[in-house]
Amino acid sequence: MAEPKTKYDRQLRIWGEQGQAALEKASICLLNCGPTGSETLKNLVLGGVGSITVIDGSKVEAGDLGNNFMLDESCLGQSKAKCVCSFLQELNDAVKAKFIEEYPGELIETNPSFFSQFTLVVATQLVESSMLKLDRICRDANVKLIFARSYGLTGLVRISVKEHTVVDSKPDHFLDDLRLNNPWPELKQFAESIDLKALDPVAHKHIPYVVILVKMAEEWAKAHGGSLPSTRDEKKAFKDLLKAGMLAFDEDNFKEAVEASFKVFAPLGISPDLQQIINDSCTEVHSNSSNFWVLVAALKEFVANEGGGEAPLEGSIPDMTSSTELYVNLQKIYQAKAEADFLVIEQRARNILKGIGKDLDSIPKTMIKSFCKNARKLKVCRYRSIEDEFNNPSLSELQKYLTDEECSIAMGFYILLRAADRFAANYNSFPGQFEGAMDEDISRLKTTAVGLLSDLGCNGSILTEDLINEMCRFGASELHAVAAFIGGIASQEVIKLITEQFVPMSGTFIFNGIDQKSQLLVL
Repeated sequence: MAEPKTKYDRQLRIWGEQGQAALEKASICLLNCGPTGSETLKNLVLGGVGSITVIDGSKVEAGDLGNNFMLDESCLGQSKAKCVCSFLQELNDAVKAKFIEEYPGELIETNPSFFSQFTLVVATQLVESSMLKLDRICRDANVKLIFARSYGLTGLVRISVKEHTVVDSKPDHFLDDLRLNNPWPELKQFAESIDLKALDPVAHKHIPYVVILVKMAEEWAKAHGGSLPSTRDEKKAFKDLLKAGMLAFDEDNFKEAVEASFKVFAPLGISPDLQQIINDSCTEVHSNSSNFWVLVAALKEFVANEGGGEAPLEGSIPDMTSSTELYVNLQKIYQAKAEADFLVIEQRARNILKGIGKDLDSIPKTMIKSFCKNARKLKVCRYRSIEDEFNNPSLSELQKYLTDEECSIAMGFYILLRAADRFAANYNSFPGQFEGAMDEDISRLKTTAVGLLSDLGCNGSILTEDLINEMCRFGASELHAVAAFIGGIASQEVIKLITEQFVPMSGTFIFNGIDQKSQLLVL
């Protein structure tokens, strides 16, 4: 068997060894192993998840061979859970795989405590009544839950957890933490030790732009009553000041300073998003508080005291035109400040742990280091329960989605998926599932959808005839292409939740296969 670092090389570059270790410890439960569930689990097995348990009580029929690539003719008449589990095990023998021949709906009803043993449950193709019950069970047990469903040319993915905290959110665009507008004493002294006017031309063009901007910002502030550029004209004047400091047209370091000058104009202190997190009531920690909230409580104290309104320094600097000596010295200054901030946060965290009666070493140093490095990028995600969303959706959002041209079809499918479950509960089959009753099913589905809209407070709102007809034409089928897409989205969100990296999506993801579009609905 290949060594883990070789086997998982590409993904280790994305979520690192910590993320991979979290995956390898995770236990996943899959409910229903049709194409949507099988495709979801396939991605996770290939990624090296620790263990999987497949729950499905059905037998393999001829129709399953046309949409599930993890079944073949030799599987006909056998347990679907057993066959899919066997195929998945072949993909990665490092993953522990087992199956249970039981219908998920019955398991939810008869053995709710069964789900508490898992890190995360992936529930596919569940009807509304089972979704509601499973959501309550997983929330009570603090088990992460993802719903995934494909239905003809549409499908959905919905995360449901009480709270999910992210330290390493990996934002696409984020301002470097250089403190150019608020340098600490060591950085200021380093900048002051370099006299730009006394340097020869060669040395002049190898001064890091960080030093240039710190010096120029201080010079500007002295001439403007301690204020940094804020208006458009002032920012332009500041850039002109930088350009005037060039001795030759080919000084790339000064060009970098002009391009990075917006970092000087950035507002001081922490962002409103981080301020909201440190003001959260969860920072009033107790013995049951998570490590995340203990560290946020330590961060709150740091910002108010040693940080002077700032988060701990990240400690890294970007590449820039510079002599090796100056770059290394500058790097050491940033690293030393980051280390000093880390030590303060660590001590504050240990004091907080002692105060709430927890083991002082219960939070490892590596976790505190990572927290300090990513303190400006923390995220807290909270999700409404399925029951709350279904019974009390935001009426204004609902009406906006129904009338918005970009969102109306996705919203229509959201309503019709729920209406299809009501239809099935009333008529013991899904609309269009059997031949010969299409016209009657269209009429019944329309009536059901109108009733659902009325229950949600959208009296008078209607869905297009074409969309209702299409929903009936789908006949509750699982098309492999749609199932694979929905499974890909679901597995991506599973990895976010398990590794606690990247920010999971909020709301309900709806795929519109008719127009090849997708929409995130937050209700």
